[in-house]
Amino acid sequence: MSFYDLETQRLDGTPAPLADYRGKVALVVNVASACGYTPQYAGLQRLHDELAGDGLVVLGFPSNEFGGQEPGSPEQIATFCQRNYGVTFPLFAKGETRPGPGQSPVYAFLTGGGDAPDWNFCKYLIGRDGTVRGFFPSRVAPDDRRLRQAVNEALAD
Repeated sequence: MSFYDLETQRLDGTPAPLADYRGKVALVVNVASACGYTPQYAGLQRLHDELAGDGLVVLGFPSNEFGGQEPGSPEQIATFCQRNYGVTFPLFAKGETRPGPGQSPVYAFLTGGGDAPDWNFCKYLIGRDGTVRGFFPSRVAPDDRRLRQAVNEALAD
């Protein structure tokens, strides 16, 4: 199974087949609007803008699991992200990221290798083939050289 075989929902609740991103490199991030790491939205948007032409897509999955830091409605989340950070990368419906019975299928796939989010803004790098190529914890900013190197390597494959 590949990441791109999964289906989820967009922030507005409409179906979102991840096959729409097949052949791209994806950076999947569990995001939140009221977190100390929330300013990473700006760096994620810059990364998305800079490398979209090379095949990178940033995919944001709001999560309210860590400190209740994403309590807003889909409309509030979209407005906050657009107004404060100019976010244009895709945002999806809130879901559970932690392993357990309520975990979203997307995060069940992502955490299959053992790395599970322990806070907001954890990042998974997905290769063009739909496999997980790396996990980066919250403290790793979008402009971190290790993350950038991994993204560039994935784009070169």
